[in-house]
Amino acid sequence: MNENEPVTPLPSLAERTAGVLVGAAVGDALGGPVEGWTPEAIVERHGGRVRGIVEPFHRDDWRTARPIAPYHKGDGHVTDDTLMTHALVRVYERVRDHLDAYAVADHLVPDLIGTPRWIPELEAEALPLQRIFLAEKWIVARLHYGHVDPREAGVGNIVNCGAAMYMAPVGVVNAANPAAAYAEALDVAGAHQSSYGREAAGVFAAAVAAAYRPGATPASVVEAALALAKDGTRSAIEAVCEVASGLDDWEAALGPLRAAVAPFDTVGPEYRKPSLGARRPSRLHAIEELPIALGMVLIGDGDYRRTVLGAVNYGRDCDSIATMGGAIVGALRGERAVPKEWSAEVARASRLDLHAPAAALTEVAREVFARDLERRRAHEAYFRAIEAA
Repeated sequence: MNENEPVTPLPSLAERTAGVLVGAAVGDALGGPVEGWTPEAIVERHGGRVRGIVEPFHRDDWRTARPIAPYHKGDGHVTDDTLMTHALVRVYERVRDHLDAYAVADHLVPDLIGTPRWIPELEAEALPLQRIFLAEKWIVARLHYGHVDPREAGVGNIVNCGAAMYMAPVGVVNAANPAAAYAEALDVAGAHQSSYGREAAGVFAAAVAAAYRPGATPASVVEAALALAKDGTRSAIEAVCEVASGLDDWEAALGPLRAAVAPFDTVGPEYRKPSLGARRPSRLHAIEELPIALGMVLIGDGDYRRTVLGAVNYGRDCDSIATMGGAIVGALRGERAVPKEWSAEVARASRLDLHAPAAALTEVAREVFARDLERRRAHEAYFRAIEAA
């Protein structure tokens, strides 16, 4: 670097946290209108690759066109990924400490079933329960109606990215400590998922936490994720990221990344026609979304546009892929990495304050860190006393 070139300061905790939540929401909104489609179908529908916020796939009859109806996906509307992420932030605001599976039962479920909120895809105020997918409705049925032990409530649910897609706040609260983020997310996600769905939640939270480390890079984030990931999740991340490490063009990567993750993905080649073995527990398989998100982070080399546009144009469950990729880049680079023309339009179109949750979560992260420090010092004092006895 030229000695006269100004040095860009590292983003602060607040800037990184805004980057995580704003970056995740914008990725979600960009991916929503093309979720479930193939890259080829996306090109045919839009006359080329998606380069920003686009209209619904079925522009004129989105209210009735199957299988998307009645959701208004597109035009800058966030989906359930962001609704669930913000709900988890509200749980942290209430608890103001680390969370566990019981926090899902005591706080998240009541939030989903008790407070109407603006749902962009429904263009109406409604209970979040009325928008979330079956895998998320499961936690309401199991915990509110079935009174299942929260630590085991995820057993039997569809194994998908449902828990992973909203675990970014766990990474924020454990900023720069991926092992702690992994452990906390596994506990929280136990109320929602099992098997590789739960594992992905832990690894995604760890990746977000690792991205907070000063000097972190896309490669170091992947390294931290691999150090913690188990079974098929680890194998899938390795396979995808090995391919991604040799590429720097997301358009050229769409096919190779899909081929790399395909052996670990249970859904199969037709996303809307899952195989009979789809979404069932397995130590050999993985969700598709997290490995692809990490691959796109590598290919984008920390650039938000390249990372998220690669995720969006990949198709399939691309809103969740872009949510995860956007959150990780936001943690690495801060909110400055997210194009303002996108974030402003998503906030306006979705009628959401994208910054208030980030400010609240930043304060919670500071409080939890202070508590952790006190707890650690108390433990050290106890241990020294034991040693001295």
